[in-house]
Amino acid sequence: MGSIKKLNFEVCGKVQGVFFRKHTKKTCDKHGVAGWVLNTKGGTVQGFLEGSQQSVSKVKNWLKSVGSPKSRIDKCTFYNECTVDTKSLTQFSIITEKTEVERRTFKT
Repeated sequence: MGSIKKLNFEVCGKVQGVFFRKHTKKTCDKHGVAGWVLNTKGGTVQGFLEGSQQSVSKVKNWLKSVGSPKSRIDKCTFYNECTVDTKSLTQFSIITEKTEVERRTFKT
């Protein structure tokens, strides 16, 4: 069984225009979690997390219940969760273009 947790997420609510992506990156960097985050055209924030099970769990809790200071989290969904033996990413990035997402999309 792998020791690295990977997953995708989507956060709904007041999550755009409130520095949600910036604070997500700060939280992930603090906990040593790699991945990416982006704003969607539908007004949500989507992303990918990869790191130790304990660190990813801390970021998941932050995404579900804390967020950025001016955000309001109505719903947070996690999907494609799995564990693997090695990380595929080394840092956390804020993505601004769709083409970049397509290159980094995690698939099980």
